[in-house]
Amino acid sequence: VQLVESGGGSVQTGGSLRLSCAPSGLSVSDSSMAWFRQSPGKEPEAVAAIRRDDLTAYTDSVKGRFTIPRDNAENTLYLQMNSLKTEDTAVYYCATGWAFDYWGQGTQVTVS
Repeated sequence: VQLVESGGGSVQTGGSLRLSCAPSGLSVSDSSMAWFRQSPGKEPEAVAAIRRDDLTAYTDSVKGRFTIPRDNAENTLYLQMNSLKTEDTAVYYCATGWAFDYWGQGTQVTVS
């Protein structure tokens, strides 16, 4: 399984970004997947997750601002991030696996 994230960048407070995760070796429609983030000096944090049955979950700090849609036809997972705050600055990782133990290389998001 390989996960490749893209879509990170620099954005002003209040702006939006959409991260993409393109996996190889698995189908997003058949997999539970998640987005994690890690800021310097902090432990990784689960941001959002989606189950095979489309049930989603979000950490409290992003509820109402982030969504985790997936495009089964494109076999791509997304993280739509709106109303970004400086505290959202982090490296964002796509993850999957029984214990979300497969991670991509990450994509940097900087909000200033």
